[in-house]
Amino acid sequence: MKLSRRSALTALAATALAPAAARAERKLTAAEYYEVTHVEVHLTGLHPSHDGLTVAQLSDLHIGGGVPDGRVISAVRTLNEVKPDLVVLTGDFVTTRFDPVRRVPELLEPLAAPTVAILGNHDHWTYPKDLVAGLSKVDIPVLQNRNTTTRLRGADFTVIGIDDSTSKHDDVQEAFKGAKQGSRLVLTHTPNCAAKLPEWEDLLCLSGHTHGGQMDFGALTRSMFRGSGQPWYRGAYAVRGNRLYVNRGLGWGSGTRLPRFHADPEVTLFTLRRREPGGQQPEEAASPT
Repeated sequence: MKLSRRSALTALAATALAPAAARAERKLTAAEYYEVTHVEVHLTGLHPSHDGLTVAQLSDLHIGGGVPDGRVISAVRTLNEVKPDLVVLTGDFVTTRFDPVRRVPELLEPLAAPTVAILGNHDHWTYPKDLVAGLSKVDIPVLQNRNTTTRLRGADFTVIGIDDSTSKHDDVQEAFKGAKQGSRLVLTHTPNCAAKLPEWEDLLCLSGHTHGGQMDFGALTRSMFRGSGQPWYRGAYAVRGNRLYVNRGLGWGSGTRLPRFHADPEVTLFTLRRREPGGQQPEEAASPT
């Protein structure tokens, strides 16, 4: 993926992984805000019918004390206007046991596109069973080390959901068991789990967890994340022959109300493109520019 920004607010983390483009647009709804980032990804395993398919990602909602309801409502409304083929939710729906877990499915139920989800570390540390049950009731399956195949544009599309690795619930082998070849998308909350994926399969893996650093001071923040064993913290990377994108999330990190600096809340819209086999594979990349 090769990303470019159209915003003077902050530089979107990017590395030259494959022919691609991205742009970020500021979204303002009263006092709520987030950026809509557009990313194009070229994949060799993509079914021809899925060339041009759109996938929307929401992550780290932290509903309750971690984000105003209005931001989530606005993000859902935006996605319904865009009409993606698929919506994925990559964890941390709440932060603490004091957050309104029942509010999660209420805010997400209006999503009009087929939607799948995984859990994050905060979800496992609070009410994982309640979240799974609540989301299932509004037709949002939660993939916990399993995969599901749906028909999109007349062809099978497989989503592989790896449970959260921070809370040590991940099982990559189990998640991939029985997964079809062809169009595949991997979801994992913590970016580091991307290093556990099968190597050089040109997979696209979507994650969150880091909030884009929350307060991103460039080289200093990159160094801090590397030092903590978390080298991938925002934007696009190549990891062992696969693609990784780290969404900045909608809510506050770790239940705090620290201001965001150069790490605005994000909704990501991916356009998937088919790349012919034998094309250039992504090179290894450990940090954004």
